[in-house]
Amino acid sequence: MPSQAADKITVTDITGRQVEVKAPVNKVILGEGRQIYFVAALDTEAPFKRVVGWRDDFEKADLDGYKDYLAKYPDIAKLPTFGGSKEGTFDIEQAVALAPDVMIMNVEAKTATDDAKLTEKLAKVGIPVVFVDFRDKPFENTEPSMRLIGKLFGKEAKAEEFIAFRKEQIDRVTERLAKANPKKPVVMMERAAGYSDDCCMSFGNENFGKFVEIAGGQNLAAKIIPGTFGVVNPEQIIASNPDHVIVTGSNWELYVPGGAWVGVGSGADKAKARNKLAALMKRPAYTGVKAVQNKQVHAIWHQFYNSPYQFVAIQQMAKWLHPELFKDLDPDQTMKILYERFLPVTYKPGYWVSLTDKE
Repeated sequence: MPSQAADKITVTDITGRQVEVKAPVNKVILGEGRQIYFVAALDTEAPFKRVVGWRDDFEKADLDGYKDYLAKYPDIAKLPTFGGSKEGTFDIEQAVALAPDVMIMNVEAKTATDDAKLTEKLAKVGIPVVFVDFRDKPFENTEPSMRLIGKLFGKEAKAEEFIAFRKEQIDRVTERLAKANPKKPVVMMERAAGYSDDCCMSFGNENFGKFVEIAGGQNLAAKIIPGTFGVVNPEQIIASNPDHVIVTGSNWELYVPGGAWVGVGSGADKAKARNKLAALMKRPAYTGVKAVQNKQVHAIWHQFYNSPYQFVAIQQMAKWLHPELFKDLDPDQTMKILYERFLPVTYKPGYWVSLTDKE
């Protein structure tokens, strides 16, 4: 099938930059491998057809998810990989050789990109760069980011379909909470628990911190952390005595082999994940806190923080925080529908676990 004729269009990216691109684009470099989460939701029938190069983080950060895609698309193992602009290891000559129509970068790489003058250098060699964001301010930027990619790919209708589905699923939580107005339990959200010995990384008023608020909870770190990401010290956790603890995890075997992290994700072994979650609660930061005593301790897939699938996490968190109010809500079914409607690989449960789960 011949590809659509490309016209020059001007798009506005998430940072407000006006960028001229030949669209629909045929060749794309992904500034982060996990951008496949949104690429696959638009190019469902052939998610790698435009991808000529990517960063190697997908395999490292989400080994289970990567294996699902690798099994169906074995050629992805041969895709050229790039270093990161943050690490200063991005190779411009390699990028030029791949002749992409556009390079998609995450907004958190912008400072490093600006410092290295990477955007200007790429523009000089005819490679436009657009910035998207699903991580820094996902509630402001997920919809415009999906629309931007939809425009670049010539998949506007599919992008709108995804946006509508996401909104509908978030509304199922927010509308019910608005009516019932239940008491908001205090939630300690620990980012990448057990990834290192440090305790405890968390979220301010954005990302998973915002997910907590939308799901009807009170984010313990909201007043402690000024931006999206930061640290809460053990004394602050004990003093706040949270009602729930939710940690994020993923299969990080390639980053920290045999680490204490909780390996939730596609097809995860839930019993093993639960044991690791219980072990993490023996750290001093959680001594005697209500959540641990009442087993209101949960783990959820870390990559919800970096993908347009956040709505599923919000549903599951609402179910943990308000089990009676949301007893008929089935986030597992929501995730299954997301896969069936928008994604090219098969859904395998395992994206969350709780100490209260039955075997």
